[in-house]
Parts: sequence; structure tokens; C-alpha cells
Amino acid sequence: MKKSLQVNQPQSPGSSSDGTDQVHDQCIVPTKVITIADSFEKREHSWSITSQIPTDLSIQVQEITFNVHKYPMMSKCGYIGRLELQPSISNFGYELKLENFPGGSETFEIILKFCYGLPVDLNPNNIAPLRCASEFLEMTEELEDGNLITKTEAFLTFVVLSSWKDTITVLKSCEALSPWAENLQIVRRCCDSLAWKASKEKSSIGDVVHEEGWWFDDVAILRIDHFRRIITAIRAKGTKPEIIGKCIMHYAERWLPGMDMEIEGVRGYGHGKNEFHFSIYSEKEEGGIGGIAHSKEQKTIIEGLVSMLPPQQEAVSCKFLLQMLKMAMVYSATPALISELEKRVGMMLEDANVNDLLIPSYKNVDQGKLTNSPEQCTMHDIDVVQRIVEYFLMHEQKQQQQKSGKYNISKLLDNYLAEIARDPNLSITKFQVLAESLPENARTCDDGLYRAIDTFLKTNPSLSEHERRRLCKIMNNEKLSLDACMHAAQNDRLPLRTIVQVLLLEQIKMRAAMQEKENGNTSEQEGNQSSTNMEIKTLKADLENIKMKMAELQSDYSELQQEYGKLSNKPKNVSGWTFSWRKIKNSFHAKLDGDETGDRQQRPNSVGCRGSFKRRLSIS
Repeated sequence: MKKSLQVNQPQSPGSSSDGTDQVHDQCIVPTKVITIADSFEKREHSWSITSQIPTDLSIQVQEITFNVHKYPMMSKCGYIGRLELQPSISNFGYELKLENFPGGSETFEIILKFCYGLPVDLNPNNIAPLRCASEFLEMTEELEDGNLITKTEAFLTFVVLSSWKDTITVLKSCEALSPWAENLQIVRRCCDSLAWKASKEKSSIGDVVHEEGWWFDDVAILRIDHFRRIITAIRAKGTKPEIIGKCIMHYAERWLPGMDMEIEGVRGYGHGKNEFHFSIYSEKEEGGIGGIAHSKEQKTIIEGLVSMLPPQQEAVSCKFLLQMLKMAMVYSATPALISELEKRVGMMLEDANVNDLLIPSYKNVDQGKLTNSPEQCTMHDIDVVQRIVEYFLMHEQKQQQQKSGKYNISKLLDNYLAEIARDPNLSITKFQVLAESLPENARTCDDGLYRAIDTFLKTNPSLSEHERRRLCKIMNNEKLSLDACMHAAQNDRLPLRTIVQVLLLEQIKMRAAMQEKENGNTSEQEGNQSSTNMEIKTLKADLENIKMKMAELQSDYSELQQEYGKLSNKPKNVSGWTFSWRKIKNSFHAKLDGDETGDRQQRPNSVGCRGSFKRRLSIS
């Protein structure tokens, strides 16, 4: 129910009950004007009183001119009484212009009714403007008992502050009353009252987290500076960090609509990211001053919310921090704030997912153009993720976490690498640096890293053999699973040396897997274990033999190059030698391809697997 108070004014000194005019201190008190409420005349830009006594004072507030009598105003407004009023040029009387009047013309109209002794309705919507306006006009008790300052202060203290809803209404109205509402302690008292009620309700309900958010919607409508005052007061009363964090996240959802926008990898390449860029920039350009003001407001909200975040990790989620990081980069927040968000994300990186880490590159938004050239812009901001990973490793070193944490991060990083590898503008150096940012023992399996490398090779088919080898050096072939080895052995995008190494490992792992399967079907585990060890030793011996043969092949190849260099000076034999060399080279590659086909057909046979190894690399 709406609370209001009707203020009835006592009869002014020097007036009689029959409504006749009497002289008091050489001033005429227009009692007929006081008692007649229908004598107010409103027009578009003026407000007048019609009575038998002509008005002698014109007061301009904003765009409206109020034609009133001087005595009722001077008797209750100390500010007007001590001014040296200037005679009016247009009519007989005086004129006054009130600049920056709190509450504007609507509030001044209510004050005029109060000065003329008419009933005034006090309610939560007008109490703050009336309190500030009465202070502006110096309507104190020294002039008259029960003046407006006393009445508004009593209503504010005993009626408004006892109600949660009315306090929210008054605090919302204070947003247009700066600095009067701050100087009169209206904002502070409202914030303290709200914080006390929220804390009291928390203790009466219990410590259940989801039952303590009943006040989130109400405080989320407030301006960021008032919201910060409330959060500070609530935190000082011992509210748990999880509650503070949830309230901050709720506020961000209301005031930062771009937080929920997802950039799903390169499926939106060239569209989603740039459209978001364009929407932010066009908001600044097309909106003119209003658009720039809105961007500044968004930036102020972001910086304010980050400054309010509790230091505890459990206060907010890692997803929310990454969303705030994206918004901070969009609206060009300070580097210190962005660095703070990166550090906080690094401390909680284990809880992140790949889509949250896909941070678009916003480098060209502030420059007023969208750059699509590969030399100037990549789809994702890799440097930010690189710094986040570094912060995580620094935090991990301090906390001395176990290996399981590293494994979770390695999976997350490998999945992230697989996503950004689809960007054709990503350089091999950035990919390599980010992939090597984790320690060597952080990955127990390199299947995810192999998938990322393969994706990068597929996106960049024009890489040279040297660049392919450089990329594959990141990966430890011994940490590949059997399925990954089988895929890599048939992957023509990999360099030849990597394929040969993977083939050898594939055979070893396949033989071990087959032996392990046989061990599962028999009860004689000890004998099978020794047999498996013998087979592994045999395969290792075969591997050494193959390496020796490869060394011989390289030696023969060097000798052939030397002979070719000697014969290159003989013009007559050049064509014959070239034909012979091509024949040897084609025969060698044909032998390799034929043996690989035969090896895939004979792979289920363990003995054939070992024989295919020897045939695949033979030169005879």
C-alpha cells in the first residue's frame, strides 16, 4: 500500500477566520488566495495565481515561470527572503530565476502549495526532491514552526526508512538529486537501511544460499554508485562472499546485455565477431554524444563491478570472469583492470571451458575500423589466453598443486588449440608458443595435442616440410594412444620422419595390446608376462635394426648425391644419370607404398607385423 502523508498548514499569522485581509508588519497577507485552491492556473510555460490581490513576484524554474505573491514565499523560504530581488521589466513586481533547483518545476509547484497553506501529499516518490528543495530554499524552523525541512525529515526517517520498498524508491529518486541527496545523507541512510534489512533477513531465514537472493532484483535497478554503497555495507555486516558474488552477477546480467553473447569458434569466422565489433562501434558513431555517453556508462559499470568482487575464488564463477574480461576489452577498460581479471581467471582456469576462452580480438574497435587482413588481425586474442595460462602456472607453483590439476588444464588447452587452429590467420609461432607453455610432464596423453596439430596442418596446407617438422616436434609420439598412432600412420599431412616414428610405435603398441588381450583370456599371468617382456625386447631389437638400416640408407643417399655432383660436369651423361636416379627413387617409394599396403592387410598377425616392418624400409 502506498504510504503518503497529507500536510495541512496552520492558519497564517494575521489572517482571520472569515477570509478578510489584515495588515501584519506592513505586509498584506492574501488569505483569500490561501483558502481558495481553485485559484491556480496552469499553462504550458507558466503557473499563476488568480486572486483579488495581484501577484508581485515571478520565479522561473527550468522552462516554467511561476507568478506568485512575495510574502508567502519570503515567510517560509529564507533563501528568497535574504535575496535582493530585481524589479521586473515586463510588469510591476520582482523576478527571480532559480538555477539548478532540486526536483525541477514539479517539486517547486508542491512547495508553492505548501507556502500558500494548501494540503501537500508526501510520498516516497517526492520526499527526496522535497527534502532537497526545502534545504535549497532554507525552509527552517527559525522562520515558522513545522516548516518543510522538519516535515520531510520526519517522514523520511519514520515512514520511508522503515519500509524496504519505499527505501528503494527513494534511493532511485536520488539519482537525479546529486549532490544534494549526498550532502543531506539521504543516500547513506537509505543504503545502510537496505543493508541492515538484507542482513537481518539472511539471519532469520538461514544460511541457504539460494534463499538469500530475495533482494537481488530490487537493488539491481539502482545506479552503479548506489549499488556499490549497498554492497559495501552488506559485506561489512558479514554476508558470505557467495551471496555478494551472485548479487554482482545478477546486476551485470541486467546492465551488461552483451555478456551473454557467445562466439562459437570459427563457425562464425568473419561474421559473429565482426558484427559484434560493428555493433559496439556503430553505437558510438550513430548515437553521437548519447552513444559515447552510453559506452562510458558501460565502462563505469564494468570497472565498478570488478572493484566490488570479493577476493575469494568461490565468490563468482570462472565463466563470469571471462565474460567480464570480454566486456572490459570491448569497452576499453584500463589495462590494470584487464590484468586483474586475467589473474583471477588464471587462478580458476581449471573451471573454464573452451567456448569461454574463445576471446575475439577487439584491437581495432577503438580505432574506428574493422580490420580483416591476416597481417593485422586474427580471429581470437591468443595473447590474452597466453597470459592467463602463465598466471595459472605461477599460481600453481605457489600452491604446489597435484598433477591432476595440470592434466585438466592440458585437456582444456589442447581443446582450445584445436579451436584456434582453424583460424587461417594464426601464425605457427603463436600456436607453438601456446602449445609449449605447459611443462613437459603436464600431459599424460598427447592425443588432444595431435588433433590440434592436425587441424592446423589441415587449415594451412601450404606449409613447408621444415615448418611441418617444427610443428610436430611439439608432440611426444610416445604419449599417443594406439588409435592416434593408427590415424597418424595414414596421415599424409604429417612429415615423413614423423610417420615413420609413429609406424614403429604403432606396431609396438599393437603387439602389446594383442598380448594384453591374450593375457586376459588365460589364467597363467606370470608366464604371459614374461612372454610379453620377451616380445617387447624382440621388437626393440627390430627397432634398432631398422634404425641402422635407415642410417645406411642416408649414407647411400649422400654417396649418390656426391656421384651426381661429379657427373653433373659431363653433359653427355646427364640425361642418362637423371633417368637412372628417378628410376631408383620411384622404385624406393613404390617399395614403401607396397609394403605399407601389405602391412595393413597383415596387421592382425603379430609375426607379420614384425616382418612388415623389415620389408617396409628395405631397399632391395
